[in-house]
Parts: sequence; structure tokens; C-alpha cells
Amino acid sequence: MITSLDISTSGLIAQRERLTTISQNIANMSSLRDANNRLGPYRAKHVILETDNQMATTSGAAGVKVAEIRENDVEPRRRWEPNHPLAIKEGRWKGYVEYPNVDMTEQFVDALEATRAYESNVGVIEMTKNMTNQTLRILA
Repeated sequence: MITSLDISTSGLIAQRERLTTISQNIANMSSLRDANNRLGPYRAKHVILETDNQMATTSGAAGVKVAEIRENDVEPRRRWEPNHPLAIKEGRWKGYVEYPNVDMTEQFVDALEATRAYESNVGVIEMTKNMTNQTLRILA
């Protein structure tokens, strides 16, 4: 039963990281500076999860962990604003201002999915706790 708690806890941690990243994306959806405070639009980030084989069991169950947090490679949104102080000065996109590539619909769907996965892991922890309590009552 401890293994099921470990696996569910790893899921909670992973989903919390996803929700944190989604929150950062939404908070920066109008930022015209990147994560290092350089000029250029913020780039949306996505959490990449992978199986945590350190928790693998003989039945094939395993936990999950954050493999990396990757920047979205989608081009920034561009808007024609030639008088804006951050407008591109030369080249193909002269007169355009680049805005973050954060898609609100995608962020909301990802947040909903991460929240549901988090709630599912909490449910598994609650069931494991109840089963443990019932087992202890039987043995007592």
C-alpha cells in the first residue's frame, strides 16, 4: 500500500508542476520580455512527464516525474504597430510587434486536465488510507 501512496504522490507533484507552469504562462501572456528579462516575447512553456522507473513494481505500476519544462516552439503572435517602441525595426516583419505565443484555450484545457489528474491522485490516496484503516481495525 505504501507503493500506491508513493505513486499517487508522484502524480500530485507532477500535476502541481504542470499547474504552476500553466499559471506562469497565463500571467505572462502579455509580457514583451522573455524569462531572462531580455526584449522579446515570453514563450509558453510545457511540462514533459516521463515514467519514474525507480518506483516501478513487479506488477508494472510506476510513478511519474517531470522530465523537463520545454519552451513552445510556436512562432510569436505578430501585430502591426509601427509606432510601438518595441516594433521590429527592419526585415520582413518591420513595423510588427511580437507578442507571446500563449493560447488561452490551450492553457485552460491543460489546466482542467491537470486539475482532474490531481483530483484522481488525491482520490487514490484517500482510498488507500481507508483500506489501511480498515485493515488495522480487522487486525486489532
